[in-house]
Amino acid sequence: MDNVPHRPHNTHRRTDRVLVTDLDGTLLGGDDRARRRLRHLLGLHPCITVVFATGRSLHSVRSRLASDPLVPAPRWIVADVGSSVIDAADLRHVDALEARLRAGWPGAHRVLSALRSFDGLVHQDGVVQEGRCSFYLAPEHLTADLKAAVAELGCSWTYSAERYFDVLPANASKGAAVRELGRMLGWPASALLVAGDSLNDLSLFGLGAHGVIMGNAERGLGARVPLEARVHRPALDGAAAILSAMERLGWVDRTSRVVVGYHRPPMRWSDGRWQAPASPNGILPTLTSALDPRCRDQEAVWAAALVTEQDTAPAAGPSTRHTHCACPAPPTPLPLALLPVRSETWAGYFHGACKETLWPALVSEPRLIRHDARHWTDFEEVNAAFAEHIDAHAARGATVWLHDYNLWLVPGLLKPRRPDVNIGIFHHTPFPDPDTFGRLPTADQLRASLAQLDWAGFHTAACADNFEQLMKDAPCPPRTGVHPLGIDRQAVEAQARTRSERCPPRSGGQLVLSVERLDYAKAPVLKIRALAALLDQVPALHGHVRFRLICPPPEPGIQVYERTRIELEEAISGLNSRWGSSVWQPVEYVPRTLPFPHIVDNYLAADVFWVTSLADGMNLTAQEYIACQAAAGRTGVLVLSRRAGAAEHLGRAALLTDPGTPQNLVDTLRQALTMSPEQRRRHTDRLAACLTTPTPADWTRTILRAIPGDS
Repeated sequence: MDNVPHRPHNTHRRTDRVLVTDLDGTLLGGDDRARRRLRHLLGLHPCITVVFATGRSLHSVRSRLASDPLVPAPRWIVADVGSSVIDAADLRHVDALEARLRAGWPGAHRVLSALRSFDGLVHQDGVVQEGRCSFYLAPEHLTADLKAAVAELGCSWTYSAERYFDVLPANASKGAAVRELGRMLGWPASALLVAGDSLNDLSLFGLGAHGVIMGNAERGLGARVPLEARVHRPALDGAAAILSAMERLGWVDRTSRVVVGYHRPPMRWSDGRWQAPASPNGILPTLTSALDPRCRDQEAVWAAALVTEQDTAPAAGPSTRHTHCACPAPPTPLPLALLPVRSETWAGYFHGACKETLWPALVSEPRLIRHDARHWTDFEEVNAAFAEHIDAHAARGATVWLHDYNLWLVPGLLKPRRPDVNIGIFHHTPFPDPDTFGRLPTADQLRASLAQLDWAGFHTAACADNFEQLMKDAPCPPRTGVHPLGIDRQAVEAQARTRSERCPPRSGGQLVLSVERLDYAKAPVLKIRALAALLDQVPALHGHVRFRLICPPPEPGIQVYERTRIELEEAISGLNSRWGSSVWQPVEYVPRTLPFPHIVDNYLAADVFWVTSLADGMNLTAQEYIACQAAAGRTGVLVLSRRAGAAEHLGRAALLTDPGTPQNLVDTLRQALTMSPEQRRRHTDRLAACLTTPTPADWTRTILRAIPGDS
């Protein structure tokens, strides 16, 4: 390789952060957790250039990289105690630099011949060496005569760990090699953090750079490096010391007392911009407000996946953590830790395993379970990445708050690695009975992982009971809690009062409204069939009732939802073709997301709000509808599925319907449409009185106390 002409690649980017680190005792030192976190954070910070400065040869470095998964990939390698410089992009020696470093080198044969007579000097015959000669030497044999003999050869030497004696070219050392490399690449000394543990690293600390000396360093190094503020001396070994120095310099963020794990960030990148959730309610807005650094009282971070075609996540701004790539940071003060997931892996994970395998079981439709081993491998891969991602950000004793089934394998992967953290999960979805759960092909694997939880939360007592029954044989079953999530009622009511001033009173027939995502679990096709049956049974309703379905589609690629969309649109087309006219269409279909103020307009205009879920964790739109009606002094009817979580809290006031009985859907809707004004008034008042679920902020605080078992 040395004889191949080489010009350094122009693909490297200028950087203001360079980590120059020894290997043995330094980057390779410390416990595996610190090494894992350091590797992970370096992967999330591609603006930090990693340079190995080691006594090992290139051959030895390559072997370690191949065998040790915790070693981060270097961009440059300074090997042979500073005699070799290698571009790690193609593993070619940088000949121009090496020529200057090795100038005057007499060659290994001459060095060995000249030093053959010295007692105690044992050549390291089994070690590959380039541009140097390395020996074992006990301290008592490091004599003035030996030093003079090396000087007579025109060479320099280093001695470290009271054992290793290296004879080098006069111009070579780790510090000299890094200085030459820095000149070539334009690195100022202020951009460097050098890390070492032995005396052959001493020259690195003469560069005027930031430095860190390991807690496990040989005593001679600490004694010979001046006591300066730029050199950090933590009582930590290996990788942990490097992490401490990087955090001290602000290169990476410190670990957090609370880590929230959710598969999505609070905003989505679409059409060249970040887009916020339409509603102020739901899990994304709830976590957004809960983790706002202006409101919270403890260090927290939101760990989320970001689908990308690249190997890194979008570029970091001042409001985000560990995010690097092509799109700008989300315009939010949230502390985010974005985990890049390639789009093909995401498709198998989310579109396949989550939606084709797990979701049917959650909504008690096991006949729809479709299991693909390739998709499950993607699910395992993403969960493993999340476990490592969370581990890297969680402080000792931290609270880890996971959300939903998408991360069901994380507890089993994280707890053995981090027994110190408290792991909780909240299910915003329903949780199936043990028999339905057992229909999953991977039920045993999932059950074993969930058994590693400290706490599991649910919207309803029925879901909590299902979970407890599933986990009753676990050695130490997780604690459970029932914590129904409410809405930001104050924000909704303020919006409703403002919009009601411009929203005209109802006139000319009745409007039935549903606002829901496209999902077979919401039973949209059953709604159309029920409406068709009602119009058949009550012809007098023709021209006097309209059903408006606001039903934004999911992200592309979920095949089962695509089948639902086709079936729904065919049913709507058939009904409108049969009964519609130039002045009246029974169904108004809105297949897109509307801004929340426009949703409020629809809430205010609707005489009936229709929820027919086959299964639902809570259903916050029902609460929003009630709040809007009450705030604006209007009257509306809520027809609510018995299978929605909201039925536990609103059931004594709502008109409950059974989506499993087609005629019941028809009869309950008919009842809603025929209520008198006075009945509607009492109905609305009773519903408003039932809106007692906690606000998102109170809900969050309660759960963060519950996960670690605080009173």
